[in-house]
Amino acid sequence: MNSLPVVAIVGRPNVGKSTFINRLVGSREAIVHDMPGVTRDRLYLRADWNGRDFVVVDTGGIVPGTDEELLQSVEKQAMLAVEEADVIVFVVDGEVGVTPVDEDIANLLRTSKKPLILAVNKLDNVSEDPKANEFYELGLGEPRPMSSMHGLGIGDMLDEIVNAFPPESEEPPPEELRIALIGKPNAGKSSLTNALLGHERMIVSPVAGTTRDAIDTRLEIDGKHYTLVDTAGIRKKAKVDYGVEAFSVVRALKAIERADVIVMMIDGAEGVSEQDQRIAGIAEDSGKGLVIAVNKWDLVPKDTHTMPAYRKKLEEELRHVKWAHVIFISALTGQRVPQVLEAAEAAAAENTRRITTGVINEVMAEATAMNPPPASHGRRLRIYYVTQVASAPPTFINYCNEPKLVTEHYKRYLENKIREAFGFAGTPIRLIFRPRREKQG
Repeated sequence: MNSLPVVAIVGRPNVGKSTFINRLVGSREAIVHDMPGVTRDRLYLRADWNGRDFVVVDTGGIVPGTDEELLQSVEKQAMLAVEEADVIVFVVDGEVGVTPVDEDIANLLRTSKKPLILAVNKLDNVSEDPKANEFYELGLGEPRPMSSMHGLGIGDMLDEIVNAFPPESEEPPPEELRIALIGKPNAGKSSLTNALLGHERMIVSPVAGTTRDAIDTRLEIDGKHYTLVDTAGIRKKAKVDYGVEAFSVVRALKAIERADVIVMMIDGAEGVSEQDQRIAGIAEDSGKGLVIAVNKWDLVPKDTHTMPAYRKKLEEELRHVKWAHVIFISALTGQRVPQVLEAAEAAAAENTRRITTGVINEVMAEATAMNPPPASHGRRLRIYYVTQVASAPPTFINYCNEPKLVTEHYKRYLENKIREAFGFAGTPIRLIFRPRREKQG
């Protein structure tokens, strides 16, 4: 398998790692904020330099020896990123100078045996700044001065990084299915990622809002390739302060846009909330395939009727996405977790299906014969012919005499008839009505 080189960006909190990464990838992808610990998980981003593509991993700031549980998790995640990396960039603060924490991190990194670049950030004069020389004492080779804020020394840094990569493979990258995990905070998105991956890839915490960034995780099972995008939990608007959490909601919506399929997680013990209904609406509007994973099923008291009753209630409360695949899982125990990927694949296949014009017209002719179109003021809707104009989602244009005569009720009826004939389970479909003069029919 051909994989892109991985560059891990590590360092203590607030040395400018996220600003540096934004320079590398050319956009404000990493959350930049002056509060220590904002970047908590590993954040994977694509970048390129001189025709060489690679993956940048933004890690949480390392604070070795801390007693705080979350910061210990951050350190663990950062060291996992170092294990995955082909090249490590250790970012330090040139204004502050060498700190005891920098020395502790240097000791951790020295054992990695990976190519390591020491980046001295926040220097205004990158050609000859004596502040950079202080960092020789870390014993990690030549300190490389730069200013992420002003973009100084970034080109030289990228040259260093790319030159340290392993030789390029000519094998094409594998096809992969991109799956965005969405849902309220604490629905179990990170736990599901960990269950699928088999080890602790995300920080799982009972504190709502731990996952602040959309984080890509690559996964290979039985020769099939997936990318899981675990997003920040989407909260009610009133509970989102401007700043870090607001960025995270936008990031979750962006993750949906770049995914092929959405897995929407619901807390099975709590049931469907008003916020879940809003999230389902976002999923439907995106036009992507959708799987609803009812998590924490192990916590739900049940008998033989529990699952059918829950499914029926779910269809009523989320009626606008009742076409979605529904799976009852426990990310904690692993119950039915593999079915999530199977359902995602099925939804993606349905989302990209195409129906020939002849076949769809047969179905629509039968549907309109069984239940004639509505009429208003003596004019009856006439549908002349139908054609599929797009997939992802499947989109059908209905050429008719008067689009204004189409009622929501009749549109729903036609959609149901299309689903009866062709399935389209797990994907929204779009019906568009356009005028066409009767003599052309």
